[in-house]
Amino acid sequence: MSLAKRYDPKEAEPRLSAFWQQAGVYHFEAGGAGEVYSIDTPPPTVSGHLHLGHVYSYSHPDFVARFWRMRGRRVYYPMGYDDNGLPTERLVEKRLGVRAQQVGRAAFIEKCLQVSEEAEKDYQELWQRLGLSIDWRYTYRTIDAPSRRIAQHAFLELHRQGLVYRQEAPAIWCPECRTAIAQAELNDLERQSEFVTLKFTLTPGPSPWEGEGEGVAIATTRPELLPACVAVFVHPEDGRFQHLVGRSVQAPLFGQVVPVLADPGADPEKGSGVVMCCTFGDTADVAWWRTHNLPLVEALDREGRMTAAAGPFAGLAAGEARKQIKQALDEQGLILGRQATAQSVRVHERCDTPVEYVVARQWFVKVLPFKEKLVELGERLNWRPAHMQARYRAWVENLNWDWCISRQRYYGVTFPAWYCRACGAALLAEPEQLPVDPSETQPGRACACGGMDFDPDPDVMDTWATSSLSPQIVGQYLPGRVDNPLYEEVFPYSLRPQAHEIIRTWAFYTIVQSHFHFDALPWKDVLISGWGIAGEGMGKISKSRGGGPLPPLEMIERYSADAVRYWASSTGPGKDAVISEEKIQMGARLATKLWNVARFSERFLQGYTPPAAPQDLRLTPADRWILAGLQRLIRRATQLLEEYDYAATKSEIESFFWGDLADNYLEMCKQRLYDLDHPQRAGALFALRRVLQDLLKLLAPFLPYVTEAIHLGLFAGVEVEQASRQDSLHLSEWPAAEPALEDEAALALGERLVAIATAVRRYKSERNLPLSSELTRLQLGTVETSWQAALRAAAPDLASVCRVQQVEVTAWEAELEAGLEALAEQDGLRLAILA
Repeated sequence: MSLAKRYDPKEAEPRLSAFWQQAGVYHFEAGGAGEVYSIDTPPPTVSGHLHLGHVYSYSHPDFVARFWRMRGRRVYYPMGYDDNGLPTERLVEKRLGVRAQQVGRAAFIEKCLQVSEEAEKDYQELWQRLGLSIDWRYTYRTIDAPSRRIAQHAFLELHRQGLVYRQEAPAIWCPECRTAIAQAELNDLERQSEFVTLKFTLTPGPSPWEGEGEGVAIATTRPELLPACVAVFVHPEDGRFQHLVGRSVQAPLFGQVVPVLADPGADPEKGSGVVMCCTFGDTADVAWWRTHNLPLVEALDREGRMTAAAGPFAGLAAGEARKQIKQALDEQGLILGRQATAQSVRVHERCDTPVEYVVARQWFVKVLPFKEKLVELGERLNWRPAHMQARYRAWVENLNWDWCISRQRYYGVTFPAWYCRACGAALLAEPEQLPVDPSETQPGRACACGGMDFDPDPDVMDTWATSSLSPQIVGQYLPGRVDNPLYEEVFPYSLRPQAHEIIRTWAFYTIVQSHFHFDALPWKDVLISGWGIAGEGMGKISKSRGGGPLPPLEMIERYSADAVRYWASSTGPGKDAVISEEKIQMGARLATKLWNVARFSERFLQGYTPPAAPQDLRLTPADRWILAGLQRLIRRATQLLEEYDYAATKSEIESFFWGDLADNYLEMCKQRLYDLDHPQRAGALFALRRVLQDLLKLLAPFLPYVTEAIHLGLFAGVEVEQASRQDSLHLSEWPAAEPALEDEAALALGERLVAIATAVRRYKSERNLPLSSELTRLQLGTVETSWQAALRAAAPDLASVCRVQQVEVTAWEAELEAGLEALAEQDGLRLAILA
């Protein structure tokens, strides 16, 4: 076959994608020979349409997978979908335009399953079109039966070890999503607020104080929590208020009398230096409540509305209550001052709603007692880039809460637990019952008290409680089984690729689960990607908030998957990338140029068989230079990809392709290629074939489609429809540097030849001569004898690249002949031209 005149990615890419799937090019050979390279791929949450930010981050592990597959590893590269939790519920609620509670549990779960399946088909279509080398036979869903069985079994095992507990305690609560959440799901949001200084009345004490009638000034940004004020605090070393400690004050407007206590947590520099403790405004309130055994008053309910404790303000949303309570305080002269302030508010990452702290019965996993060990485990992993390990460490060291794993939602993995109506004791499922929905199944045995009536646990697990077990789900781990053949092959995984913002969740929780259940690290390397962002200074694109500009499939159809992948490979690990249509266009130009170079080469390489002993060929200096440069590139690209620096790899390969091969070497060898009788034509054929074939392999991880199309047509000699698995470039061997072709002297001479060619091109350009115009004579002068001999040997190469009839090499001292115009003098070399 022959390569088409023009490469059409709209036609070629779907055809090649179908070939890869049908031929099983990316199938993992379970139980085969050779080392395994396994990837714990991020399962995208089903919460909206995928965007170019996903394309950016999901391309990165594919570069790595393709590299190691060509290095001879048995690559295990599956894909999953995280579709069992709150993000999917929020998506369905948005599409339905109603709350889950309004639809009913059964109907809502059915709708979640339907929406998930539809979204996952769209996701797979995009991933396949992008060219991800996934083995789709190992696809999983975090809501499917095997995933639920693994998650429920892990819960039972943690319970057996005493590592989970259920208690009624303050929990971080999202009023919008109406569920408890974990510390890891919090973000900080900066907003403008107002410090309102309120007048608390000092109650009569044993020793009168001269300022007693003036009251005590306390500043707050949340006056709506006044009905839940249970104490006020001062710093024990703040001399301004030592006389107040042990006394009581009366809260304004609501009238409750509360104690004045000393605690180091009170900041003397904040507000007036006297702080009110309300149950609960923030984590400091929770800590004080626990430490000082304070009473509990709940002023806000789980929907973020004021409770009966707020008296006439009951039923108001928190924001409206704040407004009306301020007005009432002002009318009674209880506001001493107001001051605008910037405030950092903790919000739920899923919806940006400020969280509250409410008392609720929740399941927790113990992590606080293991912080030191979890830090040490993080240090044993290979983080790329290395500084991301510090983010992990900082997160663990600053943990203040155990991991809350229960959610007050409908759609998710249920807790395998029932509660005895007679005594309230929890009864857990037996392992052989899993997966189990306690609302549909009874435990089948009596409680220890003899009771037979049970209420199911109403909650579902945090989605991270399932996805943190992705190594087990991906490896098809069979709980309770001694024989786990696939899992034993792939665990611990070679690589965990993920985004930096979920180091605190997915990376941390997976390390927690792996340590508790297997006393092992889940992976060897962690590859962190940055965000795809819409523009300079703009934040992360979110699929749950619109997905950003430039839909991925639209960009792929417009420019090709290879072009989009080119953009994704242009920024290194851990770095954010601005979505750049200009850079995508550069990728399209690279693919087109690669195709054109291959078409040019095809007429010479068809039917050509390289010799068994290339050292016998008469190679010119240009041949030796390009081949030596190729060996250097192979070594460099291999090292960089082993270190996960795909951006530098692509950059150096591209530089070699454009600067060395396309712009210079092809022009240096062109005359020899066209001259069938040229004595050094065989050297040009050998060098061209070797360089082009190895370049296709080096570019294959980044531009899988166009490189495959060229390989099948030019080197395998087959049509896509007739190609077999073995014909694919992506199962060929990664290039290895050949010591016999490495040559530092050839590299140095090649640089000199390129400099000469560049100078001649500049000469033509400055005189408005076409670059294809032929010059009469090029004279090169140098004082170095060795350079004179090398340049004479390279004269045919220079004549070809410079389009000149005659190349002469002289000693530096030689006089310029009449008619020659001095062009340049640099690095001990003089160039002169007769136009």
